[in-house]
Amino acid sequence: MSTSVAANRRTVVDSRGVQYRTGSGPHSAPYRNAAADDVYAELCAALFSGLPRRDQRLKAEQYLYGLLTAQGRKSIRNIAAQIGGPAAAAEQSLHHFVSSSTWDWRPMRAALAGFLEQNGCPQAWVVRPMPIPKAGEHSVGVDRRFDPERGQVFRGQQAFGVWFASEELSVPVNWRLFLPDPWVKDRTRRDRAEVPEEAVEETLEECAVAAALDTASLPGVTRKPLLLDIRGGAGRAALNRLAGAGVPVVARIDAARRFAVADRALPGFGAGPLPAQQILESLKGLRRPVSWLDSASGVRTSRTSLAAAVRVTLPVPVGERMRPLLLLGEWDDPRRPPARLWITDLTGASVGSLLRLTKLARRVERDFTQVGEGAGLRDFVGRSFRGWHRHITLASAAHAATVLATDWDAAYGSTA
Repeated sequence: MSTSVAANRRTVVDSRGVQYRTGSGPHSAPYRNAAADDVYAELCAALFSGLPRRDQRLKAEQYLYGLLTAQGRKSIRNIAAQIGGPAAAAEQSLHHFVSSSTWDWRPMRAALAGFLEQNGCPQAWVVRPMPIPKAGEHSVGVDRRFDPERGQVFRGQQAFGVWFASEELSVPVNWRLFLPDPWVKDRTRRDRAEVPEEAVEETLEECAVAAALDTASLPGVTRKPLLLDIRGGAGRAALNRLAGAGVPVVARIDAARRFAVADRALPGFGAGPLPAQQILESLKGLRRPVSWLDSASGVRTSRTSLAAAVRVTLPVPVGERMRPLLLLGEWDDPRRPPARLWITDLTGASVGSLLRLTKLARRVERDFTQVGEGAGLRDFVGRSFRGWHRHITLASAAHAATVLATDWDAAYGSTA
């Protein structure tokens, strides 16, 4: 993709050779610096050229620019204030574009995924839950639920984002909004929020897995190892669904999850299903130091953990084929039980590569806190299902524009 600037307007030639003009409105000035303006223009070309109407492409540019420049909460009113002209008319126009227009957000997410594969080089997909506190009761999916991050019950929405992640950056590409029973079974609520017919009852774990499977179905997407937290869930069903779709997985598990040791030469073989922690504790002699780069603290720091992996199988019903898996453990303190445990079907990978892969979840946490919150991922104030999906798709694009334009070497300073 190439760009050129002339007379405050930018012409971008996309991958199909089609010219796409941006910067035709009051948002044409660079929003931060030359590098950021280039990324903004290229994203507009990649993501918005598929919109069928010129006015939709313009509104998408304006909304993205507003997400990048508005201060405070990224409400439609604050976004509209960034594009100039009569404020009330701009707000009404953008509200219609997000909440009531006809454009489909799915092709835009596929375009964002393709853009990141070309420019961000993702190493893995990370499924991250995102609780969204809400004061009212009418936003789609709102219910009372427990937030493990805060350790408290709150009223709000629950979503799952699929992030494309590397050691340098991460970006949310796809989203699924969890709909609790009252929103699935109440026809009045469904109609008011325009919940599509295909939205059905599901558990939180099923919602997270569905987000990953939906991402795998995006056209042109290269499947990467999926990092997923299944602590407290059914586990086996999630792993089977992902395996059936050909999505490799590294899943965080709880210490009590039971497996059978598959290596005849190791303690516990033939003893039947054992708790994961017990299996790893019996294999302390197999632990090896693994170095990894920690960028979550704001300074790139080389760290070392003790880790070990052992071949195991899941307990399965009689007659069902057992799949070989690797149980991976990481120790912060060699005198204590493993601090984190995972299960994966990447049985040919080394312990070091697997452990470094799990650290991409820390990259996602940092980018969500430092960038995603400010890009407006939790800021949609409308009530409709479609409006929420359109807003969060554009907020994901704003997040991408920010991280792709950031000089991470300068941001991190020296490496310890």
